[in-house]
Amino acid sequence: MTTEPRREVRRGLPDLFDWAEGLPGMLGWPQINPRGIRVEEGAEDGHYLVRAELPGIDPDRDVSVQVDQGVLAIEAERREERREAGRSEFRYGTFTRRIPLPRGADEAGITARYVGGILEVSVPIRGRRDEARSVPVSRAD
Repeated sequence: MTTEPRREVRRGLPDLFDWAEGLPGMLGWPQINPRGIRVEEGAEDGHYLVRAELPGIDPDRDVSVQVDQGVLAIEAERREERREAGRSEFRYGTFTRRIPLPRGADEAGITARYVGGILEVSVPIRGRRDEARSVPVSRAD
C-alpha cells in the first residue's frame, strides 16, 4: 500500500495559501473558496446528498446544476459591483465542482434547492450496493 507523495509532504508542511482562505471574509467580501466550491457529501434515507457552500449567489441567475454520464457538475458565477463616494469596485468569477455519482444513482430523479447560502442536491439511489467481501488470493507456483 502506498500513499500519495504530495499528501506526505503536505502533512509536514502547511499549505502556503491556507492563510488566504479567510481573507475575503475579513475584508467584508463574499466568501467562496478560491480552490473551488466547498461541498459536503453523504448518504441519507436512500439518497446521495451533496451540500455546496454558495453564499450570496442568486440561484435563479448564477447557478447551474447538470448531470452527465454519472458526474454531477455544479457551476456558480459571482458578479458583484459596488459604487460609493466616487469610486467603484467589482469582482467576478466562475466556480465549478464536478462530483462522481455513486453506482445506482437515478440521474432522472435528481432535485436541487438553495436554502440559506447552501445548494442542496439530492440524488435517489436505486437498489442496493453490493456488500464488501473478501477475495481469496491464489498462488501461481
